Amino acid sequence: MSVFVSVSIIIPVINETYLLQQTVDIVANTCNKSDLAEIILVVCDKTTPDCIKYINETKEKYNSYPIDIYFQKEPYIGAAYKEPFMFATGSHIIIMSADLETDPYQVKDFIEAQKEYPDAVIFASRWIKGGGFSGYNLVKLVCNFIFNKMLSVLYLSSLSDMTYGYKSFPATLVKAINWMEIKHPIFLEMALKPLRLGVETHEIPSKWRVRTEGESQNSFFQNFKYFKIAFLCRFISINKIVKPGFPIV
Repeated sequence: MSVFVSVSIIIPVINETYLLQQTVDIVANTCNKSDLAEIILVVCDKTTPDCIKYINETKEKYNSYPIDIYFQKEPYIGAAYKEPFMFATGSHIIIMSADLETDPYQVKDFIEAQKEYPDAVIFASRWIKGGGFSGYNLVKLVCNFIFNKMLSVLYLSSLSDMTYGYKSFPATLVKAINWMEIKHPIFLEMALKPLRLGVETHEIPSKWRVRTEGESQNSFFQNFKYFKIAFLCRFISINKIVKPGFPIV
């Protein structure tokens, strides 16, 4: 069984500046410091000089907060989450973005949910009451709804939003799972592999808003790869989901 002690928040950064600073400001001002193990800002070769400048300013502004900078070794968004999983020190881990598409005001809600359900994966859902979309492409919106309905049938789950990259996990769980995806479909993999393992899940409502700075790194055609990971995770052997030597307890 997991016990809540604190959360590590993982935030990859590429071209965000003032939105990154707003994200950290909101988390720092709305969460109890004792609940935060660290905020890990993940940078890579593509991270812009302006973004690095804001990272350094943010780290200096919150010099009493545990803000760590991690330079990812492998490319793409999958590595930006998978690599710092192994170095996170919190009992639980929240994944989110730096562009306000994941509402930083809800970090405190994730924390409260993990305190109540420490063994569960907590999903932010845009499809339940209290959630929603603002500025989302209409075609993508319809496709997202249909795809999530298909997933709920395929995995016999009541979850309404498995593709959103805003989730919270027990750290022991994410460290034990063998993550395979290297690009954006990892957000779906992060939902489906815990489901296959029978992990408890809960949802909190969340409102998605289109980014107002920088460019998304997720192309339209990347979305078709979600089908591959959906069927792969459904039929892969349980033994291949968990790393050897990393039992989930």
